[in-house]
Amino acid sequence: MFVFNLSSAFITFFAVVGPPKTLLAFARLATTRSTRELRRLAAWSTVISSVIGLVLGFSANWVTSLFHISDQSLQLAGGLIFFVYAVALVFGVHLGGGADEEDEHLPNPLVDGIRELLLPYIASPLAVTAVLVASLNRSGLAWKATVAAAYVAVAVINYVCVAVLAPLMQRTHRTSLEVLSRLLGLLLAAVGVELVLEGLSGLGVPLPYGGH
Repeated sequence: MFVFNLSSAFITFFAVVGPPKTLLAFARLATTRSTRELRRLAAWSTVISSVIGLVLGFSANWVTSLFHISDQSLQLAGGLIFFVYAVALVFGVHLGGGADEEDEHLPNPLVDGIRELLLPYIASPLAVTAVLVASLNRSGLAWKATVAAAYVAVAVINYVCVAVLAPLMQRTHRTSLEVLSRLLGLLLAAVGVELVLEGLSGLGVPLPYGGH
């Protein structure tokens, strides 16, 4: 059965909130912002996203206890969310894409950018689910630190990619990013299926699977 380790946690975070997804959001913002503003926005959004990942990674047990959520329920819900999002991604539909173009923009460009990045990056529902599922997969402070480190590593990679590619994003077509996003959608769909299978196995449902 599917078990999270450092590499699988990193790959999952990379798929749900990594450069293939976040660069699309930043590319949209790049059309109305300078390279300096885009890099500053990337730095602040990465810091906020990392803090959220760290807090959730270390407080996963407390959060699930507070809302009376079992590990199996979270695995089933997380697996379904991953699968639905992955299918949409494969077909080019971006769920939780941020603010609409018709929305009124805030006077402060930095605050306005953070608002637009809130759902697709800073507090992505997929990322929140992935951190909780990964953190609860094993017990112990060391494992929670590993999950948090993997999430922060992906956030740092996001910043580096935006900082380096900021000048190009202002004049590059987004087709290549779309292709990469769809490929990662296939990976994420498989992760979602495995999480559902693990949740069912934890509930005692017999499965024809060579796992536990």
